[in-house]
Amino acid sequence: MQNHRRSLSAAIAGSTLLALVACGDTVPEQALLGGGAGAIAGAVVGGSVLTGAAVGAAGNVVACQTKLANCN
Repeated sequence: MQNHRRSLSAAIAGSTLLALVACGDTVPEQALLGGGAGAIAGAVVGGSVLTGAAVGAAGNVVACQTKLANCN
C-alpha cells in the first residue's frame, strides 16, 4: 500500500510540474523556474525538496529546449 501511495504522489507531482512548466528566455531562467516548481511539488507531496528541484529544473530545461512545452 505504501508503494501505491508513493506512485500516486509521484504522478501528482509530475502533473503539477507539467502544469507549472514555465519557460524563461535563457537556460538558467528555465532551470530556476523548473527548479522552483519542482521544489514546491516535492514539498507538497512530502518528498525530497532537493530531488524535486533537480528533477523540475532538468525537466523544464528539456521541455523548453525541445519545444515540448508551449513557451510562447
